[in-house]
Amino acid sequence: MDAMIKDRKVRTAITKESHWYFFHLYFAHYVKFRTADFQRQIISLTENEDVKNLFIVAFRGSGKSTIITTSYPLWAILGKQQKKFILILGQTRNQAKQHMMNLKRELETNELLKNDLGPFQEESDEWGSTSLVFSNHNARITAASTEQGIRGLRHNQHRPDLIIGDDIEDLNSTKTRESRNKTYDWLMGEVIPAGDRNTRLIIVGNLLHEDSLLMRIRESIRENRMDGVFKFIPLLDEKDNIMWPGKYPTMEDIGAEKKRTGDNHAWQREYMLRILPTEDQVIHREWIHYYDELPLRTEERYEYTWAGVDLAISEKSTADYTAIVGAQVHGRKRKRKIYILPNPVNKRILFPDLVVLCRDYIKNVLHGGKLLIEDVAFQASLAQLLHRDGCYVKGVRIHGDKRSRLSMTSALIQNGTILFPRKGAEELIQQLVGFGVEKHDDLMDAFTLLINELVEKDNEARPNLWFLHDDGWVPAINYDDEWEEDEDNGDHVFYINDIANDDDD
Repeated sequence: MDAMIKDRKVRTAITKESHWYFFHLYFAHYVKFRTADFQRQIISLTENEDVKNLFIVAFRGSGKSTIITTSYPLWAILGKQQKKFILILGQTRNQAKQHMMNLKRELETNELLKNDLGPFQEESDEWGSTSLVFSNHNARITAASTEQGIRGLRHNQHRPDLIIGDDIEDLNSTKTRESRNKTYDWLMGEVIPAGDRNTRLIIVGNLLHEDSLLMRIRESIRENRMDGVFKFIPLLDEKDNIMWPGKYPTMEDIGAEKKRTGDNHAWQREYMLRILPTEDQVIHREWIHYYDELPLRTEERYEYTWAGVDLAISEKSTADYTAIVGAQVHGRKRKRKIYILPNPVNKRILFPDLVVLCRDYIKNVLHGGKLLIEDVAFQASLAQLLHRDGCYVKGVRIHGDKRSRLSMTSALIQNGTILFPRKGAEELIQQLVGFGVEKHDDLMDAFTLLINELVEKDNEARPNLWFLHDDGWVPAINYDDEWEEDEDNGDHVFYINDIANDDDD
């Protein structure tokens, strides 16, 4: 390090080959804590030119912007990648200007960096963009925003060979599907075509919406519709391991950071990378109860196995999913437990394949149990086809809107009557907890159809039990159908789980 600081040739020879050394030499003033493993991985990915597209969603304060938007563009010019035209994009002109000011400040105040990369000059062009031009390297860095047109942008003969997007969405721009589509179309229709076949694309940001630009890109990569590496880095992983122990050595430090943030929704969104509804949340994550092993069907308390189906018949990428959620029911009355089966079906599918899928699910998962299908339109025809094959299928009439149907299941979830598998139901749980912000709710629809039909079955042939409430008489919708003696005072009582139109009672 002493030799690198004293000798420019040594310094540039080493840092030219390594973004890691470049960052820790020229940007040492940013390194206040021991570098985390995920930061090492990000730096390594910037060095790997085989990774053409890189997308990073990381918690607030993770250092992603310092590495990707400030350090990497300069190394990409000075280092072995020899980039000639770098385009940095922000959500607004002010953000784009701030990115450029960060780079300019480093070049003006960082003596080592200025001597090795300079001279440079600042320019404005006909697009209203601000640029830094490095004459010794025949290179340019330009900052622009989503508000500006970038079609046809060039530096001499060079089209952008590195495009970096940093926080190109915000909470306002992700509120409506129209604005989310606008950002996505802008990226696909204007930004990517602005480069050439060898242009590298890197986008970093926070999780703002389940249907945000970065989440759409992640889904495209998962479905092999787009090439690239996607990194998803919350402050705590799924096992509550701290991702940056250098900055947050203990859980007490995590707690202090959470307290400093103040707002739980902001904490979940910005640090844990979870999206929670801002208001009127129906199901809370802390209500979820889990089981580790599914009870055997041969146990004495086993009742039956059913599944709810929410149908969609299209393989288009914009279509809804066909969802099947199964449950194994044990016990009766207050001892009843509903075990949600792991790995529910959630896929886009055509109708002929759907018939085969349902038939196989009844045979192999339900083992002859009942399949519940909404009794409307083509879904009724599916039930008829399955009936002809000897399958146990029932058409179910749906009542109320999605929110009310989900609300009807909330008491059973909260009191532990409904149990979810420890692994294999993550997407279903996310749709339940995130109702109102999730892009898809097909699993939730299948779940509510199933649970509400189970409740309806329990209510069949029961006494017509009503309660006098402030607003008048209301029916009990989930109660034991026999009197039981209360152990504390000898009174005979009905045990009530839920009362219609009064979820708080």
